[in-house]
Amino acid sequence: MLEPRDAQDLRQIVADAASQGRKLELRGGGTRAGFGAPREVEVVSLRQIAGVVDYDPAELVLTVRPGTPLADVQALVAGQGQMLAFEPWGDADATIGGTVAASVAGSRRVTAGSARDHLLGLTAISGRGESFVAGAKVVKNVTGYDLPKLMAGSWGRLGAMIELTLKVLPRPRVTATMLATGLPPRAAHAAMACALGSNAEVSAAAHLSTGETLLRVAGFAPSVEARCMALPALMAGHCPLQRLTEEEAAPLWQRAMTGAELQGSVRWKVHLPPARAPELLERLAPLGAGWAMDWGGGLVWVTLDDPGTQVRDAAAALGGEATLIAAPQDMRATVPALQPRAAGVMALEQRVRRAFDPAGVFATGRFMEDADADQLSA
Repeated sequence: MLEPRDAQDLRQIVADAASQGRKLELRGGGTRAGFGAPREVEVVSLRQIAGVVDYDPAELVLTVRPGTPLADVQALVAGQGQMLAFEPWGDADATIGGTVAASVAGSRRVTAGSARDHLLGLTAISGRGESFVAGAKVVKNVTGYDLPKLMAGSWGRLGAMIELTLKVLPRPRVTATMLATGLPPRAAHAAMACALGSNAEVSAAAHLSTGETLLRVAGFAPSVEARCMALPALMAGHCPLQRLTEEEAAPLWQRAMTGAELQGSVRWKVHLPPARAPELLERLAPLGAGWAMDWGGGLVWVTLDDPGTQVRDAAAALGGEATLIAAPQDMRATVPALQPRAAGVMALEQRVRRAFDPAGVFATGRFMEDADADQLSA
């Protein structure tokens, strides 16, 4: 494993790989190293390129290097009464760079957006071994192309981020969770849609296979209290509600946003129109799938032991897509991690990658559709 100490080291490593025809896989904390197809590739760890570059709480802007532990970033902004806008989550070794590169977003995604919505700017190294800057260290930036949106969720296929500028938000003074129990998926979706569309300003909504439906309300204490008092009447046509303590609610939200407690050797992350989530679960019921629903139904974690692609097929039929998060090695070797796209879309994606990485340094085989990206004409 290569461990560059700074941006200059990393530029040299990438430039050498480009000139020698070698492949490099960028890695943060390695918490998602098992994602994608099995591959033999040289790993470049960014853990030593860490630390806070600049933090201006008054301007709600943080610039940080990619190897900085996610937990440290969250603790830093929490100390100023703030939070990362997209509610990232990860294991103890997760880094901020890896979190953004994987576009991780928690339950607040349904109202606050994802990492790509809050990555204001970056400095990165392309597959040529050249530095480039995109965006700006301000909340509003309208000049040029919005390259940060390409980099967030790119899984290191476009370049190595060496600085990230992120928007932060004030942390709510109070957060409360209202709970309904015993609702089947269709009734739960209707309840979540009602809550999210109401004037109660519900910031997150989730439903678990064990029957819990969760609604989150956050803000200043008087506002939260008033909205929590109003919600039972607003939801009277759907379900009775009770308020949970923070200690009771935290593990339920963790289950919803990560699907971590679901049993099964194969794990899928399904994005689809929220109204179609109940139908997806009905189609998968004969397979005995485990599941958890977040983002008001827009995200469904699905686990099972069947190595087939029934989950992906069902998601596609309902206008969604399924990402293979974890599976035995033989399945990962034959089933693409990402939902296959139309040929035209895939060709466009490959040309974009070619522009950043003409030698295919970052086309490691992790994503099967990337394998021949460096064979495309410029």
